[in-house]
Amino acid sequence: MNSKNKYINNTERLFGTDGVRGRVNGEKINALMAVNIAMAAGEYFYGKGGTKRPRVLIGKDTRLSGYMLEPALVAGFTSLGIDSITTGPLPTPGIAHLTNVLRCDLGVMISASHNPYQDNGIKLFNADGYKLSDEVENKIQSLLKKGPTLSSSENLGRARRMEDAIGRYIEFIKSILNKNEDLSGVKVVLDCANGAGYKVGPEAMFELGCDVISMSTSPDGTNINEKCGAIFPEKMAKMTYKNKASIGIALDGDADRVIFSDEQGKLIDGDQIIGVLAKHMKSTNQLNNNTVVGTIMTNLSLEQYLDTLGIRLKRVNVGDRYILDEMINNDFSLGGEPSGHVLLTDHSKTGDGLLTAIKIISLLKKSGQKASEFLRPFKMTPYKIKNIEKIDNKILKNSKIKNKINDLNKQLSNNGRILVRSSGTEQLTRILVESRQKSIIDKYLKKICEILQSKD
Repeated sequence: MNSKNKYINNTERLFGTDGVRGRVNGEKINALMAVNIAMAAGEYFYGKGGTKRPRVLIGKDTRLSGYMLEPALVAGFTSLGIDSITTGPLPTPGIAHLTNVLRCDLGVMISASHNPYQDNGIKLFNADGYKLSDEVENKIQSLLKKGPTLSSSENLGRARRMEDAIGRYIEFIKSILNKNEDLSGVKVVLDCANGAGYKVGPEAMFELGCDVISMSTSPDGTNINEKCGAIFPEKMAKMTYKNKASIGIALDGDADRVIFSDEQGKLIDGDQIIGVLAKHMKSTNQLNNNTVVGTIMTNLSLEQYLDTLGIRLKRVNVGDRYILDEMINNDFSLGGEPSGHVLLTDHSKTGDGLLTAIKIISLLKKSGQKASEFLRPFKMTPYKIKNIEKIDNKILKNSKIKNKINDLNKQLSNNGRILVRSSGTEQLTRILVESRQKSIIDKYLKKICEILQSKD
């Protein structure tokens, strides 16, 4: 690896809000960097599992570059004497779960989630199946420059394929339902985004009794998230209406989040789903400390709806890892994002699109209502999100720029808000404008763009 690499030399942070992510064969994501990350992570975790021989579980989505990164990671880990277990394509939450169940010292998911196939990423999990803290990630990055302590030739790690990973994960997913409960009679359209859930999703739904119409289940290495899945759910919504299905479901590339459609082919925001789950969990005494964890992007109307139920909303930074940290530290049981990340810590170590979908289908069936009625417990405050080419953080922190944005926020007063933030997963700056007056949203979006692109 080039000694001038800014990530190896710690002049720029390697990890974002969801692991290491970037364009394939760029400075962050390439075969050599994967070997280095594996060796650094292996160095940090080596022996932390006790006296047993250390081992790592490695999964991936369906991107072409997975064929390059998986063996590179295996090479890095085995060079340190760490045994590697590979699963092939499996959802991120499946890797988190199995890392813990199989008593591995470390879990790795090769995925760039909702990003296009040209990108890829490396997500790391500890032995408990939780994403790593910033502190641990920083320590791993510092080890990139130091270099690893390689194993002796007789103690090299071994690698093997786990043949029953999909079956193990399906059984876990099914276990969230009550004994003898099934989902028979529910017609479901399931869009798997040509991603990690393309096998496990339809199979799990079928085994639970659903009448499943599957979409985007033919990955070719380059069509993951391509005009399908949770990023482009419109086709799924149309198919739901066309086939007179009870509900539509769209997973993203690594199946850790989900977007729904009602029977009329209308999309349902992630915040609505959180509202449904919050009401149910409170009524069944499953909502720990009467609190839901959201983010700064969470819709204002969800907060108001929860307040009518006597439930507090706690906001954190964008990213499911920050939601999870807040939940673990304070013993909360429900959290999530408008994008469809939903965390149910009584069941899963991370966001799980398929698990959330099955939980929602179960509640929908029990309600006896249509999805259009049951899954919209409140009226959303209108909003738009605009993604623009990433703005330098120096501009975002500029006092004049911040004051101009604050002035616009004051103009909206209690009728809405403006939020400007750098994406932690893509080279983009995201602008959120939320207002009860739908007609003024575009005007404020335009003003914000002009402010950010001005030289003053």
